[in-house]
Amino acid sequence: MEQDYKETLCLPKTEFPLHGDVQAREERLLAFWEERDLYGRLRALSHERPKFVLHDGPPYANGAPHMGHALNRILKDAIVRLRQMGRWDATFVPGWDCHGLPIEWQVEENFRKQGRPKDSVPFQEFRTACHDFAHYWIGVQKKAFQRMGTCADWAHPYITTDPKVEAVIVRELGQFLLSGALYLGERPVLWSPVEQTALAEAEVEYRGKTSTSLYVAFPVETSSVQALKGACCVIWTTTPWTLPANRAIAYGEAIDYCVARFEGQDRPLIAAEEQLADLAKALGVSSPEVLARLTGKELKGTVCRHPWRGRGYDFDVPLLPGKYVDTTVGTGLVHTAPTHGLDDFELGHQFGLEVPKLVSEEGVFTSDTPLFSGHHIFKVDPEIVSQLEAVGCLLAQASIQHSYPHSWRSKAPLIFRTTPQWFISLDKTGLREKALRAIEEVQWIPAQGYNRIKSFVESRGDWCISRQRVWGVPLPLFLDKKTGEPLRDREVLDRIVRLVEERGSGVWFTEPPQTFLGDRYNTDDFTQVLDIVDVWFESGCSHAYVLETRSELQSPADLYLEGSDQHRGWFQSSLLEAVETRKTAPYRTVLTHGFLLDEEGRKMSKSSGNGVDPLTVIEQKGADILRLWVVSSDFKEDVRVGENILKQQEDLYKRLRNTLRYLLGNLQEFTEQEAVERSDMPPLERWVLHRMTEIESVVAQALVACDLNVLLAELHAFCANDLSSFYFDIRKDCLYCDDPASLKRKACRTVLDHVFETLVRWLAPLVPFLAEEAWQARQDRSGQSLFETTLAPLPEAWKDASLGLEWQRVKTLRRVLTGALEKARTEGLVRSSLAASLEIFDPEHHFPDIAAPDIADIAIVSHAEIRREPVPADAFSLPDMSTFGARVHLARGTKCARCWKVQDLPQGELCPRCQTVVSTWHA
Repeated sequence: MEQDYKETLCLPKTEFPLHGDVQAREERLLAFWEERDLYGRLRALSHERPKFVLHDGPPYANGAPHMGHALNRILKDAIVRLRQMGRWDATFVPGWDCHGLPIEWQVEENFRKQGRPKDSVPFQEFRTACHDFAHYWIGVQKKAFQRMGTCADWAHPYITTDPKVEAVIVRELGQFLLSGALYLGERPVLWSPVEQTALAEAEVEYRGKTSTSLYVAFPVETSSVQALKGACCVIWTTTPWTLPANRAIAYGEAIDYCVARFEGQDRPLIAAEEQLADLAKALGVSSPEVLARLTGKELKGTVCRHPWRGRGYDFDVPLLPGKYVDTTVGTGLVHTAPTHGLDDFELGHQFGLEVPKLVSEEGVFTSDTPLFSGHHIFKVDPEIVSQLEAVGCLLAQASIQHSYPHSWRSKAPLIFRTTPQWFISLDKTGLREKALRAIEEVQWIPAQGYNRIKSFVESRGDWCISRQRVWGVPLPLFLDKKTGEPLRDREVLDRIVRLVEERGSGVWFTEPPQTFLGDRYNTDDFTQVLDIVDVWFESGCSHAYVLETRSELQSPADLYLEGSDQHRGWFQSSLLEAVETRKTAPYRTVLTHGFLLDEEGRKMSKSSGNGVDPLTVIEQKGADILRLWVVSSDFKEDVRVGENILKQQEDLYKRLRNTLRYLLGNLQEFTEQEAVERSDMPPLERWVLHRMTEIESVVAQALVACDLNVLLAELHAFCANDLSSFYFDIRKDCLYCDDPASLKRKACRTVLDHVFETLVRWLAPLVPFLAEEAWQARQDRSGQSLFETTLAPLPEAWKDASLGLEWQRVKTLRRVLTGALEKARTEGLVRSSLAASLEIFDPEHHFPDIAAPDIADIAIVSHAEIRREPVPADAFSLPDMSTFGARVHLARGTKCARCWKVQDLPQGELCPRCQTVVSTWHA
């Protein structure tokens, strides 16, 4: 009976499981970190290190966590952890935006479900409901973000309902007031008839909408051009409801126009020559007869009458030059309603046109609107068409599908509506130019972020900061009834700030105005403004109420990290607020991630049913799988997620876990006394150390560029290609069968120790649960967390570029050896590689001399011999290595009963190495 030598083998031993209840283990680690107050300990340990401050953009406290939250939170956490491990004092103070329409709208919906319209709910009850709603969701989101493994100051987040925060917002707004940048003006703003408030561009999304398009004739009333008399100017519009507000027609001075007769029309029509064919097609007629041609400049002084002259629209409609007019669509003549368009308003302001207020906050025509009073603007198209037909001015109509602005909250279509609003001027104090200069000083990742925010700042109008809602920080303003000017008094402003800090922003709505005005002013002389401030202004002040008020932070922040839509939102509002009040940007670097898509590349949405719940992923697979999805993605582009993608992360996780398990199993009872100096190590071990220095440079680059996906790919390649399928494979025999006291085995274990202690730290920011679990399994850590340690720089002596090149060549050539063995297995020549002997043909000395003595171990065969002869026809080679080949033979001899290598031995005997080890074992 063959003797069992298993007990004499140094087989891996570890309690670190390959599989098991991942969720339970993660929960235990969360409890361990919380009990240890890990975030607090990190601050105490690193307070003398250089600071790295990532400023957290506040998510809305208005709903359950989604995959967008997971992407954003995990990215921030991984970057902060990487900096912390890299010997920085890396802080992460989370925050929540608790004001504004996203919350107010849902609370309003909740009251409606109770049969209580908003107007019937007492003011303070409504604000209290908004406050409670926001704080409920803060608790839900906070718990979820912690479960994702994010290490942050969860005990002390910043929350915009904090009276101290609200007071800072009021104070910051006061600086714009006192500088004169804040003014009350009338301009078209994006208005939501459903939510009855102005919206910021960042609160707008563009969705498909079917609209009625009309070609409408405006009869010429007077003109200095004879050919125009008796003709009609033709306009094209996709917003028929704006026709009651028409006060002019815009033309392009450089455009060529025609007066033409169309079949079926009793009057000649005027349009751009380029658009005649499209107009004829819309009218359903053949090519028109051109009666006259003229340039746009010749239209100067021409006046039309409104189609509904005699029906309440008894005013002139002048033709005016507009620089924005082109011939891309329409007729080259643009219907102009100064109340409902930015270009229209500017043109009207230039030429002193009336700006009629015909549409109410609810989107209903007022009693001042002839023919259409009481009609809702989005339901009035049939009546508009009917009234145009009645006067013979409707030329054609059709339906058009086009991109149209909608509220991102209510999903309802928006309109441009000119109303009195409070604006911050971008030009009066040079704010636009200051912002553009500051943009140049910031690092934008990816680089196109620079062009994106620059173009937004260059082209944007003045910043509308007033909202006609109730849930938010009030605009702390008083209007002088005589002059219409806001009161600019620092003493009054300081009094408002103090009261808000003491009692919260609601004090503005509950205290008598005289409380704020003090003894110097009389309430009867002023009107108190009851609008609230734009939430983007609130969050834009966060550098003031977070970075500048907490000793562990600093301003400017080192990094802002949000989705690319924030070039229009938080990045921009923060920039504008800071450069006006601090003369510098609030951030040094801005990094943006893309949007979420499903596996087919479709945008994720509830209506599509293609969403993925992050908490479900955690419950089923563990938080580290979710984190691997995030850090493996090229998040600077749009990011895809779905079951198949998550399955790939599970496979990756298993590879990483198995690598750590192998290391742990082979490091049992390893101590510093066993360690071997690099100079005494074999070349293969020295190569592994060199390879680690190469990865260290990738880690350093990831610290700077936040290329987490590049880092993870490098770590995975190291585990899969350098370790598991190469180094571990080669050294398995040494680890299991060599004498524990042998230099080679001790050198190997020394390298495994270096690899484990470094690899587990490299992985820690990316998969903190796995890394902490593995680190705790290594030995007694006395309750310390892995994250309380740092990445020490690897010794410079480990670098050996020439050695790296030689072993890279070995890895490449090894493909031929393993290919030859696989072919031999397929053909039935051998079952195990140790049953084989290799005849290697290397006439051009490809195989490095440094590795030649170990070539049998490298190939994992019992015997290998290199011949400097041409590769025979029956040898195995690869197309890209035709001058290097191998031929497999069945190894001659007997298999050692302990190590299974075939050698010249008597049957059942051990090889000399194994005899020595066994004799020592039994001694």
